[in-house]
Amino acid sequence: MSGNVPADPAIIARVYRSLRLIRRTEEEVARLYPSDKIKSPVHLSIGQESVAVGVCDALNDDDIVSATYRGHAGYLAKGGDLNQMMAELYGKGTGGAGGKAGSMHLVDMSAGVMGMSAVVGTTVPIAAGYAFALKTEGKGRIAVSFFGDGATEEGVFAETLNFASLHKLPVLFVCENNGYAIHSPISSRWATDRLCERVETYGIPAKKLENDEVFALRAATEEAAAVIRNGDGPQFLECMTYRWREHVGPGEDYDDGYRSRAELEPWLAADQVAKTGDMLDDDARQTIDDEVESLIAAAIDFAEQSPWPEPEELFSHVFAE
Repeated sequence: MSGNVPADPAIIARVYRSLRLIRRTEEEVARLYPSDKIKSPVHLSIGQESVAVGVCDALNDDDIVSATYRGHAGYLAKGGDLNQMMAELYGKGTGGAGGKAGSMHLVDMSAGVMGMSAVVGTTVPIAAGYAFALKTEGKGRIAVSFFGDGATEEGVFAETLNFASLHKLPVLFVCENNGYAIHSPISSRWATDRLCERVETYGIPAKKLENDEVFALRAATEEAAAVIRNGDGPQFLECMTYRWREHVGPGEDYDDGYRSRAELEPWLAADQVAKTGDMLDDDARQTIDDEVESLIAAAIDFAEQSPWPEPEELFSHVFAE
């Protein structure tokens, strides 16, 4: 770890708890998925947890985040309700969206988690729109848009950057750059890899983090958020990371011909869940691990015992009332 590690052990413990909760929740989702109890496709964040955790730990409770279909990490890192999330994956009526939305559309506005979207790039303008409202509100709150490297190729990305910069919107753009748009590497999609340079042409300060070290991400977010809250407009972070599992589903895909297991090895060695846990003494780490296991077991039980949505729910939220 770098010199960005906080001196306060409570922060380290909090960050580890968030990382561990996301990792273990998604490992349990992967375990349960073949049973067909989970009624929604799942895009796991395993390996990418530190981006969401590093960013969200530096935010205020009343800030807003907008994440993608690979959004379990963002949802939990911002404090989304685990019981509601698991019930939503099960398609149960107690889910955050009443069982209608599934894994790719998690929402918990009580925790500042906007509804996620399965359409690539759409979280970018949605977050900017909310940031416009926050600017009008004038209370110093900010919005954060998480998106993948593939989303930067959508036209709405350029349009939104221009609009956000022009109107000095209080929004932090966070690119979770895992190097692939489904199975297509950046080398086959980008003429150059200078994403931050392209962003800066819109007058938006941009910073690239070459790895997913969680406390470096947290420090970069603190710095960017302070500038945004000062009224100086949007900021941009490009965070290099790596997904360990397949694009969609619980398994691995290193035999599918588009990437090798050797590419994974340095990311495994730098696993932020393990490295952050190693900063704690054994008793403190075990206490957190035990708490996380209890929370996940309770959430699974909540989902399994929850009722299915009533048939009448097919007709609710269809038209504005």
